[in-house]
Amino acid sequence: MRLDRFDLNLLVVLDVLLEERNVTRASERLCIGQSATSAALSRLRAYFEDPLLVQVGRKMQPTPLAQNLVAPVRDVLMRARAAVSLRPVFDPAEIDRAFTIAASDYATSLLLAPTVSSLARTAPGMRLEIGSLPEDIKLEFERGAIDLLIIPEQYASQIKHPQTEILQDEHVCMMCENEAEKIESLTMDEYLDRGHVAVKLGDEASLAFEEWFLPRFGRQRRVECTIDQFSLAAALVAGTSRLVTLHRRLAVRMAEVHPVKLIPAPFDMHPLREFMVWPHYLDEDPAHRWLRQAVLSVCETLP
Repeated sequence: MRLDRFDLNLLVVLDVLLEERNVTRASERLCIGQSATSAALSRLRAYFEDPLLVQVGRKMQPTPLAQNLVAPVRDVLMRARAAVSLRPVFDPAEIDRAFTIAASDYATSLLLAPTVSSLARTAPGMRLEIGSLPEDIKLEFERGAIDLLIIPEQYASQIKHPQTEILQDEHVCMMCENEAEKIESLTMDEYLDRGHVAVKLGDEASLAFEEWFLPRFGRQRRVECTIDQFSLAAALVAGTSRLVTLHRRLAVRMAEVHPVKLIPAPFDMHPLREFMVWPHYLDEDPAHRWLRQAVLSVCETLP
């Protein structure tokens, strides 16, 4: 298809070339020959009157124009894919479609597990591919690899796509039940004197949490064990004198099945604010709206 003398099929090639910055790898992803990919790049260069990708040492680097094309080209392709997936009438009972969701195990346990159960009744053909948060959330989201994100405010604020706050949660301390048998509260010194299990969901989030203590109390926590999943916290404080600081809603569930005790945190910290974020091109998609509403319905049932 041509639009203003431009072959729109070249946008698919351009998108992959700008991501891979390598003709060979791009041709492999596109399932076309290397010569065909090179020919497409030549046509793109002629149309834009710009080299787009230039050899710098052993690598190809995008020109300033190419860098400016990355976002609009990806957006056009994502909108096109969303458009061709639409049907004249949306019937959730008849849908046959998959959505990719990225979330922490906190959000998966609290929100997505009951959402999956709900959709099994209302939209059984809607498949959810749920994964953990990638190392570079913004990059993977902009690539179009994720259809729905559930992330804390500090991540959501960096992404300029539709989003809505879906829940807040406060922090609480968790300790081994035997160790905390006679403990009803902790002073800040007692809190900092103990060993800690820390949940690290990426270097930036962990650093921000640890550095929060230093300017306020002149000390940091003594972290003796780190994990990348909230769901492991109870098992790693049981039988020890350590404590872990995590979000109350999930902690309450853990305390129902593990020998642990919850104690108020001895400090005031801004509550966790979780946001649901989705791409612009899926904003009006009726199936995606159904998915978002299913998540929101679960949020409304939380205590």
